[in-house]
Amino acid sequence: MFAKEIKKISKEIQNKLIEIRRKIHQNPELAFEEYNTGKLILNYLKQLDIEVTPEVAKTGVVGLIRGNQPGKTVAIRADMDALPITEENNCDYKSTIPGKMHACGHDAHVACLLGAAEILNRLKDKLKGNIKLIFQPAEEGVGGALPMIEEGVLDNPKVNACIATHVWSDIPVGQILVKRGPIMASPDDFEIVIKGKGGHGAMPHTATDPIVIGCQVVNVLQTVISRKIDPLSPAVISICYFHSGTCTNVIPDTAVIKGTARTLDPELRKRVANLIETTVAGIVTTMGGEYEFKYHYLYPPTINDNTITDILANAAVKIIGSNNLIWGNEPSMGGEDFAYFAEKVPSTFFRLGCGNQKKGIIYPIHNSKFDIDEECLSIGAAVLSQFSIDYLNT
Repeated sequence: MFAKEIKKISKEIQNKLIEIRRKIHQNPELAFEEYNTGKLILNYLKQLDIEVTPEVAKTGVVGLIRGNQPGKTVAIRADMDALPITEENNCDYKSTIPGKMHACGHDAHVACLLGAAEILNRLKDKLKGNIKLIFQPAEEGVGGALPMIEEGVLDNPKVNACIATHVWSDIPVGQILVKRGPIMASPDDFEIVIKGKGGHGAMPHTATDPIVIGCQVVNVLQTVISRKIDPLSPAVISICYFHSGTCTNVIPDTAVIKGTARTLDPELRKRVANLIETTVAGIVTTMGGEYEFKYHYLYPPTINDNTITDILANAAVKIIGSNNLIWGNEPSMGGEDFAYFAEKVPSTFFRLGCGNQKKGIIYPIHNSKFDIDEECLSIGAAVLSQFSIDYLNT
């Protein structure tokens, strides 16, 4: 139902979506700075005569398409922010701002959602229910999903289901990956400050060396996952920062260790945090030091609803065919703040293939040479549209 019309419209607007994506790509904006991106979205939706609310959670934009008949409300979310990376691609649409780049494909996500907005708006007289178009700021690190939810983006009308996509260069253009259950991890951070007693490097017995203590902490933390966690429960602890001292012959007073802990299960998430601190406390106190421990709970795991994911899979087959639908078995240990939407309403998050080896589009997200095969834009728009219609008709 509707698939033929959706594919026809998506092809008609394909060049327009490419133009939009390139304009955003050339003018990247970091978290909560997406003013020009927001204006572009606002103007596009107004031209389509779609109800629109600007400045949600500072720079976010929300559109609303009302169907011809009453019914449920489905939300489609796209993130808008870029990364603090200098682009190394040589293309006509290369970033014009040094140190800023759409290296995670959020420019493509915006284009896909604007495409879905145009498709669904053309078909609104045949729809029952509503479609919310959520253009979210600050997915990268800061997190714009929760502020939008706190400002009521899931209310008036109340959202019953939500969907989002992410371009993925490991997947060839024309294909998508769907997965039931956990698909992304909780990307938490922690900081450990080890307090020792400084002294001369020639007389270590008069000091309490925080570097030696810190090395023990780093080594033993590697055993938390391998010896304390069920091997069938994915979890990661990575130490990514260790700083102490200023010269070669002075034992410093302190050492600072920072890292990330990632899990796919909310209960395991809490347990890992406790295990890290217990491990640190045991080592530091045994070796005569003191410590401060800070654990920052960031985004929760992104957990796809099985029923909503099945609706998506069936919708995608209508657009791309069953041979281009991939059922994912393994989640990613990367994080995604779409998780907050998935906590509140039944949701699904899928990967949109954008890779093309023949065109040299092989670099992963967050790489300075990341790019997409822009054929994915009309595909993403069409799949989001078909899912929305199928969900509202269930």
